[in-house]
Amino acid sequence: MRIAILERRSLPEADKPRHMKSRSDFIICLYRNFLFRSGEAAFYKIAKQFYNLRIFMVEFRKVVRDGIEYRFDPLTDEQTRINPARAKRLRQAESDVEWEGIIDRCGETVVFPNLNPFGENHAVATLSEAHFLDVDEFRVDLLRDNLLASREYILSVWNNNKEARWPIWVWNYMPPSAGSIIHPHVQILVEGQPVPQLKELLARGEAYFHDHRRNYWGDLVSKEQELDERFIYGDDALAVITSFAPRGFNEIQFIFRESSLEKLAEGAIDAFAHAITKALCAYKEIGIGSFNLITYSGPLHEELDYYALHTTLFSRPPPRGVYTNDTGPMERGYDVWVIDTVPEELADRMKPFFA
Repeated sequence: MRIAILERRSLPEADKPRHMKSRSDFIICLYRNFLFRSGEAAFYKIAKQFYNLRIFMVEFRKVVRDGIEYRFDPLTDEQTRINPARAKRLRQAESDVEWEGIIDRCGETVVFPNLNPFGENHAVATLSEAHFLDVDEFRVDLLRDNLLASREYILSVWNNNKEARWPIWVWNYMPPSAGSIIHPHVQILVEGQPVPQLKELLARGEAYFHDHRRNYWGDLVSKEQELDERFIYGDDALAVITSFAPRGFNEIQFIFRESSLEKLAEGAIDAFAHAITKALCAYKEIGIGSFNLITYSGPLHEELDYYALHTTLFSRPPPRGVYTNDTGPMERGYDVWVIDTVPEELADRMKPFFA
């Protein structure tokens, strides 16, 4: 009982060590060891001294997967992925470049490994044989074939590695979206853990389902359809809405009944392809020349009643000259920071200027 009382008590502001309120386990440990022996005054003094010594404060945590360093901020746990080889990646190429390591073909789509990956099982899938297509020139069959080939690649990865359960399909169109190659293509990843933003969506969706016994995204679509302020289109496969609180400019959401990319039947894929082409024609009319399209998929081979697959399309600045933006879908949509410079190497280069 006395321990519980102590946890609710706070130090005087002048004596309160930073972060004390988040260290209840540390407080209890000190309490048990010193309070009964020396009294509260000694307890507060020792606690402050231990915090000032910083004996356990900061942890630098990183793991390496597929040659990529995954680093986690010591305070916020935000995720950064570092692959210095990406700084040397090809920025533009002619359309007659030789294909190497082809994984799959479907129509005009060719799937092959990404030579400079920023995630696990990272592949690239072209959308067309044409080196350039304008925003409104993507046909339904091009998108449908690409989605089908991407799904096959995702399943083939899972068949070889059952821990690779979290698929990502992203499309960066033109350099302002972080697309380093103009030739139309998408990125496909199949990872062992959900990206931070997806992890948050899963947790929030599960909590909503627990409280209301209903799927949040189903309720969202119903509410938007009822209000008819942001609802654009809906059929048996998907709904299209604009986001009430967007993270990007001109943001559109495509919300499905299924929980993962794997679960999409060919009819749903066809409906998605049609919806994308219509949205892109509207983008062209608005004057948009660059965009990101990203997916938030649930895990493979597991149907989640509290979650719904959804994708987000948002515009980026108009193309101006030849350059590649330093932020793309991972940063804007997934809360993952993809970096091609190593902090330790940068520190070594900076130190002489401060000597």
